[in-house]
Amino acid sequence: MRKVQIIISAILLTTFMACHETDKKDNVTNAPDTAVVKQDDELSSKEKQATNWNELDWNSPVIKYDEVKSKDVSIRGNDNYAIYSVQEKILFNSGESTIRKQGEQNLNEIASAITSHSKGDIRVYGYTDSTDTKESNKELSQKRAEAVRSYLISKGNIPENRISVYAEGENNPVATNSTSQGRKQNRRVEIVAMK
Repeated sequence: MRKVQIIISAILLTTFMACHETDKKDNVTNAPDTAVVKQDDELSSKEKQATNWNELDWNSPVIKYDEVKSKDVSIRGNDNYAIYSVQEKILFNSGESTIRKQGEQNLNEIASAITSHSKGDIRVYGYTDSTDTKESNKELSQKRAEAVRSYLISKGNIPENRISVYAEGENNPVATNSTSQGRKQNRRVEIVAMK
């Protein structure tokens, strides 16, 4: 009788342990699956945002916002973003990164439009022509983009964590650098605001 009790106890203990191990495995298996799903969702969201930036069409159709009255600001875009372009001569004196009075009015209008029409991230791209060294052009475009970013933050009620700066220097010219007219077009700041 004692042997039967020991065998039954052993069977019950083995069954209990097996069930307990299965529960532990299920819990361990389920926990990571949940975490993986959340990570996949987060990655999808990040990838989607990155894809949106990669799919910018710099030649998007012209759009109008009531807030922007200046003829010195051109706006292109679609349902996902707006691209605000301002030439260097409007914002800065040649070779400088201090925003001119005329530029402030244009940036005020842009800030107002962004506040009204955009809730997403914003990128400020600085561009130059190719008349100086690549390093100097990159540095000047960085300073100018940072000046625009700082102005939008201080005057436009736009949180600083929404705005990043991209110093493009002489990259991505919109016209030839072999003529003065082309170089003039290449010296610009473009602000892209995701809606």
